[in-house]
Amino acid sequence: MTAAPRHEYDRIPYLVLFEDRSAYRDTYGGSGENVVLESYLLKPRDVASDTVIVFMHPIGGGAYLPMTNALPRAGHHVIYCNSRYRGIDSALIMEKVVQDLGACVRDARERLGYRNVILAGWSGGGSLSLYYQQQAQAPTVTHTPAGDPMDLAALDLQPADGVMLLAAHVSRHGTLTEWMDASILDENDPAKRDPELDLYDPANPDRPPYSAEFLQRYREAQIARNRRITAWVKESLDDLRASGRPLEERAFVTHGTMADPRWLDPAVDPNDRAPGVCYLGDPRVVNMGPVGLARFSTLRSWLSQWSYDDANGDGVRCAAYLRVPTLVIGNSADDACTPSHTRRLYDAVGHPDRTLHVVQGANHYYTGKAQVPHLAEAVETITNWMAERGWAGSL
Repeated sequence: MTAAPRHEYDRIPYLVLFEDRSAYRDTYGGSGENVVLESYLLKPRDVASDTVIVFMHPIGGGAYLPMTNALPRAGHHVIYCNSRYRGIDSALIMEKVVQDLGACVRDARERLGYRNVILAGWSGGGSLSLYYQQQAQAPTVTHTPAGDPMDLAALDLQPADGVMLLAAHVSRHGTLTEWMDASILDENDPAKRDPELDLYDPANPDRPPYSAEFLQRYREAQIARNRRITAWVKESLDDLRASGRPLEERAFVTHGTMADPRWLDPAVDPNDRAPGVCYLGDPRVVNMGPVGLARFSTLRSWLSQWSYDDANGDGVRCAAYLRVPTLVIGNSADDACTPSHTRRLYDAVGHPDRTLHVVQGANHYYTGKAQVPHLAEAVETITNWMAERGWAGSL
């Protein structure tokens, strides 16, 4: 790996603003008739380019990640655009996040003047980028999974010129389901559990390494639990509509969402991660803590974001429709997006120009001094991939 030049860059904050015509508000604060997206342009001072890399994650927060900042230091122009749901996903509607990403892409081309836009789907931004690109190429969605009007064809979304999937997982709903605590039997009382499925019960005789039979039973129970919640959500929405309150919502809590056997048994979907930890810390604590996936949700958000059968933002399904070059980068020590997710996304890409690269030893965020060379390898892979396709501008 050759030493790359380091460029000074400016972090330029700006806003993307557009009218919100939703029938109801699902974010707090701001003017009710507008959506305001907080964005950053990370622009090298000495490098002109007609190509920009655009990051968006459904709940944002990545504008200061190592990768986000290493790319402009390598001479790339980068936009990190936060969705309207920055920092909180309890009422998030994926179709509205697609709208947000579309507004950012359009602004990058029409106001900022970039000719080429490359989507950088980091972690949960991977399935978002794929959902966006699918709908920009051939829109099909006219309503959210809850049945509310959301005509993505009417938005005239602009397709990106390329897609990068960086430490990406297959989808929010797929990831949640794989992480759900299969032992919980009563959503109103998470203490009611099937002891034979409780990964964190010391009395459970099924311990790592888990048998194939146990894993199959556990995965089936996870899917069944997701579907039970979904059935209750749909029934609740039907009751609200039948009572003449079609725009009302209900909020609820989902306990136990960090109980994936992978965190305890490194032989399940094996890579270089350490057993007994996850990207949020001790999975036993996170499982019932306040920041787990889908801990707080609304009925509509559950269907759009977390429902195993109803959510549209399915990375694997959407990747099959790609018509642009795609780069997939996985990290071999990732304790959030494990190898099967990387492989499923890569295998699903429908465009013949697809590239897979695994950074050995890299963790999810490239955090820590030992990760510096791994981050450099990932950036060099991106730089070479873009240059080979004529997206290097005047680099």
